[in-house]
Amino acid sequence: MAEPTEDAPDAELIAACRTGDEAAWKALVQRYQRLVYAIPRRSGMDDEQVAEVFQRTFVKLVENLDRITQPDRLAAWLTTTAKRETWRYSQRERATVGLPGLGDDDDDQIELPDDAPLPGEDLIVLEQQHAIRVALAALDERCRTLLTLLYYRADPPAYAEIAAQLGTSEGSIGPTRARCLDKLRKLLAKAGV
Repeated sequence: MAEPTEDAPDAELIAACRTGDEAAWKALVQRYQRLVYAIPRRSGMDDEQVAEVFQRTFVKLVENLDRITQPDRLAAWLTTTAKRETWRYSQRERATVGLPGLGDDDDDQIELPDDAPLPGEDLIVLEQQHAIRVALAALDERCRTLLTLLYYRADPPAYAEIAAQLGTSEGSIGPTRARCLDKLRKLLAKAGV
C-alpha cells in the first residue's frame, strides 16, 4: 500500500494507522487537532486541561481504531469523544478540587464552582441514554424484560412478582440479572460507549 498523503481521505488514513503508519497518524492528528482542541477550550478549560482532554481523545481513537466502521464520520466521532472527555474531566475536577478559601481565617469567602451543565453535556447524556436503549433492544426477550422491570421503573416490582412474570424462581433473578447486565455491557462496549 502506498504511503497516504496529508490530503488522503479519512478511510485511507485510518487503514494506514491500523498498520502502524506514523505518517498517517500524524496527518490524522494534524487534520483534526483544531476541532478536538476547540471543544474543551469552548467549555472554559485552561491550556493544561485542554491538553489533557486532547490527549485522552486521541488515546480513545487509538484504542478504537479497529472499531471505526464509518471513517467518513470520523469528525463526528472525534467531536462526540472530545465532548465526553471534557465532561468526564470536569466531573473529576469537581470531585477532587477542595473548597477555596478554607484556611486559618474563617472569614474567607468561599466560591463554589458553577454546577450548570457544560455546553453539550445534555447532548452527551441523551446520546448515552439512546445507546443504552438501542443495546437493550438488541438483547434477547428474557434479558430485555428483566432489565426493564428492574431498572426502567421508579419502583421496581418485588422479586416474587418478577419471577412470576418470567416464569422462573426468585433465586435465579440475581444471577440472570448479572448475565444480562454483562451482555448489555458488551453491547455498549462494542458500540463504543
